[in-house]
Formats: sequence, structure tokens, C-alpha cells
Amino acid sequence: MKTAETQNHPGRWWRELEDGRVVCELCPRECRLAEGQRGFCFVRQNIGNRMVLTTYGRSSGFCIDPIEKKPLDHFLPGTSVLSFGTAGCNLGCRFCQNWDISKSREMDRLMDAASPEGIARAASRLGCRSVAFTYNDPVIFAEYAMDIAQACRAEGVNSVAVTAGYITDLARPDFYRHMDAANVDLKAFTEAFYHRLCFGQLQPVLETLKYLKHETDVWFEITTLLIPGENDGDHELHAAAEWIAGSLGPDVPWHFTAFHPDFKLRDRPKTPPSTLTRARQIGLSKGLHYVYTGNVHDSAGGSTYCPGCGALVIERDWYELGAWNLEDGCCADCGRQISGVFEKSPGNWGRRREPVVLSQFSGS
Repeated sequence: MKTAETQNHPGRWWRELEDGRVVCELCPRECRLAEGQRGFCFVRQNIGNRMVLTTYGRSSGFCIDPIEKKPLDHFLPGTSVLSFGTAGCNLGCRFCQNWDISKSREMDRLMDAASPEGIARAASRLGCRSVAFTYNDPVIFAEYAMDIAQACRAEGVNSVAVTAGYITDLARPDFYRHMDAANVDLKAFTEAFYHRLCFGQLQPVLETLKYLKHETDVWFEITTLLIPGENDGDHELHAAAEWIAGSLGPDVPWHFTAFHPDFKLRDRPKTPPSTLTRARQIGLSKGLHYVYTGNVHDSAGGSTYCPGCGALVIERDWYELGAWNLEDGCCADCGRQISGVFEKSPGNWGRRREPVVLSQFSGS
């Protein structure tokens, strides 16, 4: 199903220059494109002096995941999420852990074709509480993601953006008003890191985080991939933790995950679990209530504790839930409210990961 309709969709957030080029106003790069030229993300293109999205309606594949894999620990724990991505990215991270998708310029990688209504219908029929835009950044396919989110709301399905938060002030409100939850990748806390290893800027990401906290009802969590010798120093982690506590408050969950050598950054070792534990302790020392270690086996670092009395309220072992000591979203021991989006009982999806072929669903 490789039709012009699914491949070249009218884009938003752009303006035309006097010389005939168009300026993309979706992300801070503001690529200036001549006729036929593609932006840094590769998927937004000037065709006929108009911006088009070339990957609308196409995906690199669908899979049912646990919501904790996004990672979101405080948003409908234990439930399943239908995950998918497209191709391309608006950052150039040399350490990208999904580089085969996000750096792909081969449109034939986009296997599954699906309408927004088809995706929403499939998620509902599969019992998924949410659809996640992930693997590559949904900002670059915002028109498609927003249409899917609208279709999902009609089906009672949530929409989750797994994103680097690299978006302009102009586009940010349009995009996030369609989202129910987000995980924002705070890659480091220095402009130098973003410039050298991501070919981007830190400040727009911080603006996205502040916008989510103070201007929306979107539930969001933060993830930082710790790279030995690059963004794992005590000084930087203290500074980031202080900024989160001061600008966002203590209740935004922060996940630390381990790097493995990949893509163009293969000269760094894997992140030892002790680094994640140290980072978690720094976050907690600054008054943050929910700091987690991820993608390592650390049940203590992956579980949720009451910031009031210290009781274990949600036990996690990898993506499996254990003890559940929440009552109406509050600690069962002391009654303190635990920040997040919770139901009376958790889901039971567990750690399963199941690929899905969307063409199995009629009309998709």
C-alpha cells in the first residue's frame, strides 16, 4: 500500500521564503529547503514549494510491549502498549541505540501501512490501553501521530510520545495537546554534549519539559542514557537533578539507563550498573521522589517507594510487577498520594513482547 496519499501528506509548521525555498518550523533546526530537498530528518521534503511528510501512513513495524518498556512506571502500570515508529530523526546522536530505524534513509524499511483509524482499531481489539510513538522520534511525523492520537481517543485508547523533546515553541502546543503521556529523553545536561554528540541543542528540550509540567496535563517521565566519560559525572548529574527539582518539582520520575557501544560511538565501554545506582542516589539526594535504574537487573532501583513513609508501593523485576501496595493511587501504609496515572489494580501484561501485523485487522 505505497500510494501517494500515504507517502506524501501535506505538512504543517512551515513558511515560504521569497527565493522559493520553504522553512520547516517544526523543530529548532528550521531547515531551509529548495525544491525537492529533504530536511535533516529526511522525511520532510519541499515538493512544489510546499512541505510534505513522506512517511505518513507507513511504519517500521508494530509490536505489543509492556508500558514499563517506554519507560513509563507511573502511567497505567502493567498494561500493554502497541508500539511503532517510522524512519528518520531530527537529531544526529552518535550513540543512537535504534540507529537502524532512526537513521534509515531507506523508505522500503517501512513495512506496515496503516491508517490512523486502523491503528486505533487494532490497539483496541488487541486490548492495548495505549499506542506508543517510539523507536524514532514522533516529532518528525507529528501530523501522522496527531491523527492517530485523535483516532485513539475515539476508541478510548491513550497516546504516548517517546521523544527527545526537540520541537519548536510554535509546534509544541499542537503536538502535545493530542498526547496523554510522554517519556522525554534528556540526553545530557550540557550544551556541549548536545552539540558534539547529538548535533542539537539542550535548551529546546528543557523548554519542552517546562511546557509539559506547567502548561499541560500530559503525564511525563524523563530518561537519561548514561555514557561512561560523557554525561555520567557527578557534577553534571547534581546540576541536572537540581534543575529538575527546581523547574519541574520532585514528582517527575527520572530513569537512568545503561549505554552499550553502538552506531558511531563504539569506543566507550558499557555502562556499569554501579553508575546507574550512583546516579539514582544523586537524584534522590536532591529531593526527587521517583528515580529509577533501567535496562539492568535491579529490582530495588526499579521499584517505587512512598516518598512519605518509604514503604514499597510498586515492586518491579525487569518489566514484571510484584507487590502492589496502592489504594486509590495512595500508599496503602500512610495514605500519601503517589504521583501518576493509576487504576485500582495493575495490568497483568508482564514482560511479553509480541510483534503485530496490522494488515490482519480489516480496514487497517
